[in-house]
Amino acid sequence: MHYKFTFSQKHSILLHNTICLLVLPNYINLLYPMKKLHKVSMLAIGFVAIQVVLSFYCCTEPEQKTASTPPAITKEQMIEHGKNLVMVAGCNDCHSPKIMTAQGPVVDSTRPLSGSPEGMKLPDIDCKQVTPGKWYLGSSDLTAWVGPWGISYAANLTPDSTTGIGGWTEETFIKILRSGKFMGIDAGRPIMPPMPPTWGKILSDQDLKCMFAYLKSLTPIKNRVHDYVSPAEVASVK
Repeated sequence: MHYKFTFSQKHSILLHNTICLLVLPNYINLLYPMKKLHKVSMLAIGFVAIQVVLSFYCCTEPEQKTASTPPAITKEQMIEHGKNLVMVAGCNDCHSPKIMTAQGPVVDSTRPLSGSPEGMKLPDIDCKQVTPGKWYLGSSDLTAWVGPWGISYAANLTPDSTTGIGGWTEETFIKILRSGKFMGIDAGRPIMPPMPPTWGKILSDQDLKCMFAYLKSLTPIKNRVHDYVSPAEVASVK
């Protein structure tokens, strides 16, 4: 254990007792005959020695260890952590176009997280089958979804300046995921299924900042995603 020493009134007592320990034997020589000197000196010296030891421990304080500040996370570390969160959260499941394989749809590695493809045509929708308690439909690449809420198209999460998140700020991104509102607008519509509206509330600000840093590091892909379609307009979608 490390000790921190600061001079105070207690240290004055320690200094006094130490001087007594050094001077006392000579003083005893003057007061007592030689035959009694040894016994009296040993008792007196022992008494003062105990005072010195006790004074030392009373005057020293354990040095308080200050909590070390964790090193600041680098931009590269933020991007790597954000990438892991995006993968674990399954963002590619809806926000990335797919290629159909023998094992089913897999992410198109040339267009990751670019959202529902521009100009994609949906099959005919039987509106009677997408009412509450019945079917919820997904497009073949899982980037568009139909249900009682209408039709939702997965957003372009690449940093394209006109069709993606290139113009978003970190604060906007966090507010969207915290509020569950479209573009984070308080009076706006909610984020539509299958995106969980409260998903962002379980992550820390640092986690969300890392996710945003990762998304901003992606190659921008120009892809203008179809606007949300309300339930009343689903029947007119061709």
